Amino acid sequence: MISMKMSNGGRVVIPLEIRQAMSLNEGDTVLWEMKDGAAFLTTREQQLRQVQALFKGMGSPAECWSDELI
Repeated sequence: MISMKMSNGGRVVIPLEIRQAMSLNEGDTVLWEMKDGAAFLTTREQQLRQVQALFKGMGSPAECWSDELI
């Protein structure tokens, strides 16, 4: 666990080891989520991968949903 102080305007620097682990670079957009009183940091790419994982395995590869709609 890393401890740091919040600066003027509510700014906190994301520690280097966390930026590296999350592959964050200057200018990247990060997303904050509050859950049960805790703040979680993620990226759009990480959220996309989570959604893709939810849909992975739904339906067979041979099944084409667009054909059913037509």
